[in-house]
This record gives sequence, C-alpha cells and structure tokens, in this order.
Amino acid sequence: MHDLLKLTITDAHTKLAAKEISARELVEAHIVHSKEKDKEICAYVSHAFDEALAQADRVDEKRRFGNDLSPLAGVPVAIKDNILIKGHTATASSKILKDYVAPYDATVIRKLKDRDAVFMGKTNMDEFAMGSSTENSAFFPTKNPRDISRVPGGSSGGSAAAVASGQAIYALGSDTGGSIRQPASFCGIVGLKPTYGAVSRYGVMAMASSLDQIGPLTKTVEDAELVFRAIAGRDPHDATSVSLLQTSGKSPLRSLEGARIGVPKEYFAVEGMDKEVRATVEQSIQKMERAGAKIEEISLPYTSHAISAYYIIMPAEVSSNLARYDGIKYGYSTYAAGGDGVLSEVYERSRSEGFGKEVKRRIMLGTYVLSAGYYDAYYKKAQQVRTKIKEDFVKAFEKVDMIATPTSPTTAFRIGEKTEDPLAMYLADVFTVPVNLAGLPALSLPCGTSGGLPVGLQFIAPWWGEDTLFNTGKEFEQL
Repeated sequence: MHDLLKLTITDAHTKLAAKEISARELVEAHIVHSKEKDKEICAYVSHAFDEALAQADRVDEKRRFGNDLSPLAGVPVAIKDNILIKGHTATASSKILKDYVAPYDATVIRKLKDRDAVFMGKTNMDEFAMGSSTENSAFFPTKNPRDISRVPGGSSGGSAAAVASGQAIYALGSDTGGSIRQPASFCGIVGLKPTYGAVSRYGVMAMASSLDQIGPLTKTVEDAELVFRAIAGRDPHDATSVSLLQTSGKSPLRSLEGARIGVPKEYFAVEGMDKEVRATVEQSIQKMERAGAKIEEISLPYTSHAISAYYIIMPAEVSSNLARYDGIKYGYSTYAAGGDGVLSEVYERSRSEGFGKEVKRRIMLGTYVLSAGYYDAYYKKAQQVRTKIKEDFVKAFEKVDMIATPTSPTTAFRIGEKTEDPLAMYLADVFTVPVNLAGLPALSLPCGTSGGLPVGLQFIAPWWGEDTLFNTGKEFEQL
C-alpha cells in the first residue's frame, strides 16, 4: 500500500495502463491512509470516499473494454474548498458558507471529470483564501506533514498538506498572492501559478478577480505540466481566459544550458530573510550555473513596494467580491428581531458573525481605500505602482530568459507564531506577490532544506512562458 502512496501521476498512469494495478486499488490505498493520517494533519474539510470508489470503478470498467485512459484517469486528486464541485459543499472554510452546496461544476472540475479524475474531497484553506498559514480557517488549522508543530502555508495549505502527506497524488489550489507557491515551498512539493488568464476562474469563489489564478500542487514538475495541460484554455464563462496558450514572443527555454537566468538583487536583501534559506537558494543557483546557465544579477526596483500595493488592491477587490455574502440569498444567516430596518440588521449581523477576523479586516481596509477622498490617495497610486512592477519585469525579460528567486523568505513557521501579527504574516508573501500583480507564471519547486524543513526555489517566466518553467524545472530536479 505504501508504494501506491508514493506514486506520481505519471507512475500511476503507467501502472494503470499496464494493468499492474487497478484504479480501485489505488484509490482504496489512499482512502485507508487518509482516514488515519488526516486525524493528525487535518488537510480535508470534507471527504468524498464513496464517490471516489465509484469513479475508480468506472475507470476500471473503461480499462476492461480497452479504452484509452487519460493520464489523470483513476488518479486521486484533492480540491481546494473554494472550487465548486456540483453536489458537494463549498465552504471556502468560512462559517458564512458552512452548509452551502455547489449547484454546478467549476470549469477546471468539468475538465478533470472529462479525464476521469477521482475526487478525494475538499481541502482546508484560509477563509476565502485570506492568509498564509491555513490558520484562518473557520473550522481548524491544518498542520505541516513535515513537522506537525508548523503551518503548511496558505491559503492552499490543505491542498499542499494532502499531497505532501500522501492523501492525494495531486491537488488544485488557488493563488492570489502566493497561495499555491508558498504552501508548496513549506511542504516540500511543486506548485504552479499559471499566467493570468491561462486557466478559467469560472466556478471559483472570487477573492481578488484581477489576481486570482487556479493551479496544481504536485510531487514533480512533470505532474504539474500534465495537470496544467488538462485545465488550461479558453472558457466562454470567463472573459479573462484565453483561447490558445500564447507565447511571450520568444521560444521557450529547452534546457538550462545557455539559459540566461536573472537573479534580482532586491530579493536577497529583504529584511528578516532566513540566512539558511538564502544560502540554500544561492547553492541551487550555483548548480544551475554549473549546468551551463548564465547567471546575471538584475534589478526589480519596485519590489519593495509590491506588498504595500498588493494590500491595497487586493482588499479593494475583496470588499466588492464579498458583498454578495449577505445572509439573505444563501449561506449563514442570523435572525433579527422584528421592527424597522430588520433587513439591514440581518445583513449586518450575518456578516459580522459569519466572517472571521482576517476577512473582516480586509473588507474594512478595502472599503476604506475605495471611499471618497481616499481613492486617489491609495487605490489609484497602488495601481500605478502595479504598472511600475510590471514594467520592471518587462525590462528584466529583455535581458534574461527566466528569473530565479526564493519562494519564501523563511521555512514553515510554528502554528500560532504569527496569528497576532498580521503584518508579519503578510510579509511571508514578499517574493510571490509581485508575480500576481504582473500576471506572470511562476513555479515553486523544492531545492533543499534549512533546519530539516523544506526550502522552495521560485522560477518566474515571461507571460505565457509555462513551457520554459516546465522544461527548466524538470532539468533542475535532476541536478
């Protein structure tokens, strides 16, 4: 059984196609393991084990009839709980949506169903994806499988923990400011944030619509590529999605040999960066240089302003997107005593009781920066900084093919360590946020350890440069 838990998507597909194992055997092994392991890790908010076995049986039936199997057929997947699966609860780990049942499938779910994926359940997350530790869940915190005294990262911490603990072979998460890549780094797995628009957001609970993107968390770069190919593409339900995977205007990198890799000096001068993390990432860059890459120091001068701009733009969009949760149409509602203004009382009390502390903090901040008299002073300036950050990357990619940085300034911190210091929590995303502001693709992959905990290396490619990430990422894994 334990051997089945170690399989990658590619390994599982090979064994299923060769009839060395059945889909039911593969899924049963993960169910048995999850029932025991998740008592400790708390990666899932809900399970779908009976449905998973039924899906596995359908795959085995197709196999008996000699039907070709997709690479994802019969392979157990975990889904972040802000992604809709028809007939399943979708809570976004919030009290306000505790009993909400999705009436339709997200586009990424429909695409996975078309490929006979097997859904293990919905994973825990920071409420409405607002957090960097998965401690902001309304239900319970998730623990890091590498050290259960530490956080798995966030907001896709449940998805990362499910993969790292062997409870799923891969998972889907969402990334608004680093919410796939940072948990991948903390848990020692691979996480991909695609180019904005490469993957449909239809059926995904919006946090910040100009920043959100869906992507995979996997055991290998090859697996991340397989999942990305399956879920990417134009969707008529999402006007921001694209019909064809575009190119950056230049051919993707095929190899590290001869690749011009930029190392931004600002990313290695961040206050509070762990010295061992820096050293581990620098060693990884040296490995790439020995493999034939040309390393060039570059400057991204607006990096220091990225967090400030992000925490103005993102809350502004949060304030707008979360206005729909009003205690009237669906979700948690509290009964207000009769009298004048009863509707407004229901609205006020439902939101006050249904939302957690961090969600309310961001709604209030977003409402403030959008209010009359403050729009120009804050929101408009933040958008101007966002443009400057994008221009920094444009200039950088004129000189280099790809950028290499740490994924996070530290390894996984202890549970409870930063819960009372939101600013310290926000700074955990200092290396990932610029990518979202610019809409770029980025990949986090394990590059070593610090104090026995995983360290992530982040590759950033030009817009539509996912092939560059996959090609160089797979080669880096072999160094």
